[in-house]
This record gives sequence, structure tokens and C-alpha cells, in this order.
Amino acid sequence: MNKIFYLLIIALFLSNCSVDTKSGIWSKPKKIKNQKVVEKIFDEKEVYDKEFNTELKINLKENYKENSFINNLTNNNGLISFDGKLKKVSKYKFKKISQFDFFQPELLISDLNNIIFFDDKGTILNFDQSSKIIWKKNIYKKSEKKNNPILYFAANKKILIVADNVARYHAINLSNGETIWSKRNSSPFNSQVKIYKDKFFVIDSDNVLRCFSIENGKELWNFKTEKSFIKSQQKLSLVISENKVIFLNTLGDVSSVNIDTGKLLWQTPTQSTAIYESSFTLKNSDLIVEKNIIYFSNNKNQFYALNKKTGVILWKQNLNSNLRPSFIDGLVFTITIEGYLAVIDGRNGNIVRMTNVTDKIKKYKKKDIKPVGFIIGKENIYASYDNGIIVVINVQNGKSLEIVKIDNEKISRPYIFNNEMFIIKDNAILKLN
Repeated sequence: MNKIFYLLIIALFLSNCSVDTKSGIWSKPKKIKNQKVVEKIFDEKEVYDKEFNTELKINLKENYKENSFINNLTNNNGLISFDGKLKKVSKYKFKKISQFDFFQPELLISDLNNIIFFDDKGTILNFDQSSKIIWKKNIYKKSEKKNNPILYFAANKKILIVADNVARYHAINLSNGETIWSKRNSSPFNSQVKIYKDKFFVIDSDNVLRCFSIENGKELWNFKTEKSFIKSQQKLSLVISENKVIFLNTLGDVSSVNIDTGKLLWQTPTQSTAIYESSFTLKNSDLIVEKNIIYFSNNKNQFYALNKKTGVILWKQNLNSNLRPSFIDGLVFTITIEGYLAVIDGRNGNIVRMTNVTDKIKKYKKKDIKPVGFIIGKENIYASYDNGIIVVINVQNGKSLEIVKIDNEKISRPYIFNNEMFIIKDNAILKLN
């Protein structure tokens, strides 16, 4: 009886309370000094997929970045000194990588001007710019070769660091290919590798950032973030800036930690709980850092700018892209999954110009083709697509100039080395000039 009485009292109480801010019960909480206010960032909005301000001409004045693809700690490739015509194509072939499409492995250009990649059995290939093999080395047992390891690289002037998706990591002498040390991790790796001084950093499939000694492979510290229910195969991204390691996990959480201690400085979630449950469908771009701002986007129609020092979201734009953006002259460039070149004001997120760059792909329009990556050269943008073509786009007006057919299958984003373009596919490295 008492229980019924209490329920009636509660019902009468609620019926007299309006769900507004006048009653005082539902009023906004007072702002506490130094309290971090969490902004609602999960609203679903329509994909921005139309042209805008197409008559605007953009003239880039920033100096070209030297060695943009060598040990790039910020991931921002910027304006690249490249003006190739893409007329001559040569190939270096190797055993086909069966999981190429899923893991998106990257080509490494080292400080010694070597080009490093691998084949389907994990054989490391080190060759010069003329495609001449310097050395090749396989460090895997027969049972491991059957798992078709995917390798992730970083290098300084002496040592090549290798991390892989079979939970091993190694240090290799860059000059002769000899193994310096080899160790195992508790989980496979699935991220970029970054070297800074005597340490290197990599993320494993449990969303753990690990810091290792280059000298002996000893783990110096680790920082754990929340695990996803299903392990994603997407390659994760990290950047290093001002004594911080900033990284993105499979759930869309961006974390910043002290490079020496691994102590958390800040963490910013970018996805709702509903997205967490289907995180295997989330595909983020690489992070880039420029002018104290972190930029990245994803295939959920979200392009973010975060304050590097605090992790606060500065702005969010409705653009659908999982390609690494580029920052030049205060502008952020990306290409959307729908095929639009977007130029964004890096300060406030306002779209400066949107142009359709797939207008010349007439015979491919019936196919669901998607961009893979792009670089910005002296006058043109070179965007690769998953059907083996490169679209050449004029930087000034944002219009496509020509379509260059490279292959019939998926190709990687472009890499530039000494004014030559390198593209990787599942069984070859292509050189264009």
C-alpha cells in the first residue's frame, strides 16, 4: 500500500512540473569555473555534395615542402614540388598482397633515399629510385608467412623499424638488411609507425599506443584506450608535435599523451555510443597537425578541427571523406567520397570552394568508384581512385584536366620522391614521370 501511495505522489509531482527552464528543476546547470563544457557533436546532417563558389580562383603562395614523405611527423604533406606529366610508367613486380585493400599499407621513403615495401610473404624490399634492388630480407617463420603479414615501416638514417599484423616488431640495419633485434607484442599492430629521437611509437589492435626503445625494442610505456567490440582492420594514425604524441583509435577517440612519460594530456571522443557499437564501419582519415590545430575526417560525414593543446573541438563540417587532408596557406584541402574537391578555411571551417572533380570520368560513372588519396603539386592536384585511375585537377580553379589510366585495379595514394610519382598496388610498385 505504501508503495502505491509513493507512486501517486511522484506522479502528481511530475504532472505539475513543466519540462522547461522556468520550473528550476530542468534549468541549465551553472557554469563552474574551469569546467570543460562538452558540446553535442553527434547530430546527423545531410552530406554536403554540391558545387559552391566555383568561380573562385586560388593561388597558393606557400613554399614547397622538401622531403614531404620522409619521416613526416605531422602527416601534412602540404605543397609538393612535383610537376610530372605522368606519361612514362615503369613497374617493379612482387608477390601479390592478398589483403592489400583492407590494410592500406604504405610505401616508405627513407633518409638514405631508398624506397621500401614488402610482398605477400613479408619479404622486405629495399630498392633505389631506379628500381634496382639493394637488398631483400624475410624475417618470418614458415607458419608466419602463411598468415600473409602486413608490414608498417619507419626509418631514421641507420635503422628500419618494422611492425606487423602478426604481433611482431623488428629493427633492421637499413644499409644491409640484417636483423638487429626482433620481439613480440601481445596484439597485432595496425597503425603508422613514428620515430622520434631514440623512441618509436605504434598502435596495436587493442587500441593501445606503445612506446619502444629503438636500441633494444624494450617497451618504455604504453597508454590504453577503450577497445572496440570487433577489431577493425583500418590503419590507425598518429602524429608527433611539441613533445606530444596524438593518436586516433578505432572508436574515433583522439588522445594526446606526453611523449616521455605516456601521461594523458587530454582525450576527445568524436563518436556517439551508437557508432561505438558499429566501429568496424568507421573509417577515419589520417590526422594532420598544422598551426596548433589537428585536422581529420571520416566516412560518417564529419570533418573536425581540434585544438592541439586542449583537444577542444574548434569546428566541425559536414564533409564525407576518409582521405588524408592537406593544409596549405591557411586552407585545408580534401576530396569527398562523392567526388568533390573541398577547400576549407582552416580557422573556422567555412567551405571556401567545392568543385566536382569526377566530371570527366564518363565511362566510369556507372561504377561506384571512390578516391584513395591525393597530393598537391606546383600547379595540379593528383588524386588516385580505386579503379586504377589518376585524376589531374587544376589547383587554381578546382576543375579536372585529364584522366590518366594507371591500372585496372585499386591503387594507393601518390608518393613523391625527387619529382617522380610512386604508386603501389597489390603486386607492384609503379613509377610515373
